[in-house]
Order: sequence, then C-alpha cells, then structure tokens
Amino acid sequence: MTPKKLFRIVAIAEAITWTLLITGLILRATADLAIAVTIGGGIHGFVFLTYAGISLLVGIDRRWKPGLVALAVVSAIVPYATIPVDVWLDRRGKLDGAWRTEPDASGDRTFLDGLVRWFVRRPVVLALIFVVVLIAIFTILLVIGPPGGSH
Repeated sequence: MTPKKLFRIVAIAEAITWTLLITGLILRATADLAIAVTIGGGIHGFVFLTYAGISLLVGIDRRWKPGLVALAVVSAIVPYATIPVDVWLDRRGKLDGAWRTEPDASGDRTFLDGLVRWFVRRPVVLALIFVVVLIAIFTILLVIGPPGGSH
C-alpha cells in the first residue's frame, strides 16, 4: 500500500467517524440516547488517533515540513476537513511515490527518517507497534475521561 492510499483511506475513515459522532450527539439530544455518543465518540476518537499517527508517518516519509504535518493532524479537528486536505496534498504531489525503504541521494536527514524507513521495510512490526501504542493512548484517554468532563 502506498503512502497516498493509506493516507486517503484513513482520511476518509476519519470523516466517516465524524458522521457517527454527530449522529450520536443528535440522538442524545433528541432521543436521550447517550450511548450513541459513547459509541460514536469512541470510534471517532480511535480513528482520530489513527489519522494523527498516519499523518505523522506519511509526513516523515514524504519529508513534509513540520507545519504541513501539523496541518494534516489539525484538519481532523474540523468535521470532514481531512478529505479536502487529502485532495490538496494529492494535487500538490505531497503524497506521490512509494514508501522510502532505502536512503535516497540526500540520505537520512534526521533520526526519524531512518526510523520510518526501518519500519516501512517491516510493515507487520510497524502495524503491531502502531496498534499497541494506539490502544495505550486510547486507554489513557478513556481513563482521563471525555472532553469537558463527564455528561
């Protein structure tokens, strides 16, 4: 799977989970179904964290400037904004190419370049570590509680 395809799948998934969260909020307000927010919000939170991680991974691999990585991550805060950001990045060629599995002519610029290169050559290890870290972060956030306190 290319960086472009992975980024696009997760950007679309993040936008879809906004629909789940918004639907949950509407159901809580109109039908007193607080569980809908719990379910929709939980799924959205998990996919949001996934999108942030994939944005970082793709951004390092594609050698985006830090501001561009931040833009991609922050776009997930605005409902459905990940899709236009994906289109914008694609039109500017920021998602083009295969994963960098070997150093290019300029070599590894940072420690993160080498680390990402090492991981993309080992996608199973990357996926396992990504999932474990994602679950750990998600669990910590669940223990802390929902934004704005409990409802």
